[in-house]
Amino acid sequence: MDPKEAAKQKEYRDMVKAMEPKPPLLRNMLLAFLVGGAICLLGQFVFDFFKGLERTEAEASAITLAAMIFLGAVATGLGVYDELGELGGAGAAVPITGFSNSIVSAAMEFKREGLILGMGCKMFTIAGPVLVYGILSGFLVGIVKGILLGHFR
Repeated sequence: MDPKEAAKQKEYRDMVKAMEPKPPLLRNMLLAFLVGGAICLLGQFVFDFFKGLERTEAEASAITLAAMIFLGAVATGLGVYDELGELGGAGAAVPITGFSNSIVSAAMEFKREGLILGMGCKMFTIAGPVLVYGILSGFLVGIVKGILLGHFR
């Protein structure tokens, strides 16, 4: 590539960068905070409800997680979670309901390809790496904790 062409490409990239619209960062952060906070508030209400029904907080936590995953899946199926994701961005993606949304939306997208090769294989395309790295990091943290507490002698 000759120097004139490289200079033209750099000039073009600079012009595109200057013309690129700037995202409303403060507005996006506020909406992410509000949407994520609302999801977490709902989760707290669900937890408090189940805490009154269960014997231990661990049991209430497990049922709360299942309920929030179910609610995220239903909201995805009804198209509501897509609207939340548009509005709240990472605020809707980070809670457990966002994980549920990623699995259900992929399953809905590939349902035409059949139950096994469509939904069964493709619904974990987005959530699969989350599961793999979540399990791996949990395993490694458990080993480090075991070493630090002296459980492996």
